[in-house]
Amino acid sequence: MANLKGNRVSQIVIHIFFALFSLLYVLPLLLVISISFSCEKSVTSTTIVNAGYHLIPTEFSLEAYDMALRSPEQMLQAYFITAAQAVIGTLGSCLVLGMVAYPLSRSAFSFRKPVTFIVFFTMLFGGGLIPTYIVYTNIFGLGNNFLVYILPGLAGGAWYTLVIRTFFKNLPESLFESAKIDGAREITIFLRIAMPLSTPAFATVGFLMLVTKWNDWNTSLIYIRDARLYTLQYLLQRILNEAKFLMDLAASGKASQITAVQTMRLPMETLRYAMCVLAAGPMLIIFPLFQKYFASVLTVGAIKG
Repeated sequence: MANLKGNRVSQIVIHIFFALFSLLYVLPLLLVISISFSCEKSVTSTTIVNAGYHLIPTEFSLEAYDMALRSPEQMLQAYFITAAQAVIGTLGSCLVLGMVAYPLSRSAFSFRKPVTFIVFFTMLFGGGLIPTYIVYTNIFGLGNNFLVYILPGLAGGAWYTLVIRTFFKNLPESLFESAKIDGAREITIFLRIAMPLSTPAFATVGFLMLVTKWNDWNTSLIYIRDARLYTLQYLLQRILNEAKFLMDLAASGKASQITAVQTMRLPMETLRYAMCVLAAGPMLIIFPLFQKYFASVLTVGAIKG
């Protein structure tokens, strides 16, 4: 009886601890959302008593979103481009990752060790920005092209390849031997046995790549000139930089009177948080769909089949 009570007390303490620990992550998110729906003066004013950051907006306003969504057609186009390149790139990368990692996990592949070293070696050195730009634009013609979002990252990355390879190696060898006895070829074993059994690994790696591709803005900055091909992150950055430029111009006294009046109304502080909500919102929505797969990948190597 005493042990039962002790277990209950310890579980309650653990639950309270993790609940408080979770608040450390939830509260900043709620604060960002609250500020994005707040009036600029209620956040930045030095004359208002209750001005500042609050979990509940003291003065509700949509002025930050009005500024961010001043061109809804362009915003929707940026969402479409971002979602398309993220989904297509992630699916293609997962397929290529599997095709590279599978032979590296098979003992029958004679060159698995040198090839694995070559894959690992790519984690240590990069090609450099200027040589990469020349290769992408002059040789492959990917400048100002939608394919620049997909083709360069199709290999997925060395770290992801090693993760998938490790997951393949932990699959029961008896499954592959049984399939070979039944006459299955390697491509059949890969597609019908290895890939389906590695769903947790591919889901986890795929989600991480999806987040990386969703948050990418450097590609648009370096390679894209057509506004119709801008990603969401780059478009939001341009809007924020334009607003900041107008504020700096007005502060320098070089702007016209009309421009100065307009810039005084720009919700610079709340605009930053509205950008965060617009950029991170879709990822926060789909994250629970992938959450269950993370535990499976974390236990890779803990249990041998």
